[in-house]
Amino acid sequence: MGERICSKVGCTREAVATLTFDYAGRMAALGPLGAGNDPHAHDLCWMHTERLSVPQGWTVLRHASFREE
Repeated sequence: MGERICSKVGCTREAVATLTFDYAGRMAALGPLGAGNDPHAHDLCWMHTERLSVPQGWTVLRHASFREE
């Protein structure tokens, strides 16, 4: 299996994280690359992981490896 690419349109960087959403709970979770078979998960490169923003009122849960120090 080849490398996984960022899900952002036009981005060709290698994915380093997987983003999932809980719409009912207004929450986004960012963690290590998932299994790759969830159509509702989005792989992101490091740049898009750093730039991640969510709508006002939402919470972002970041895995410890993606937290700013």
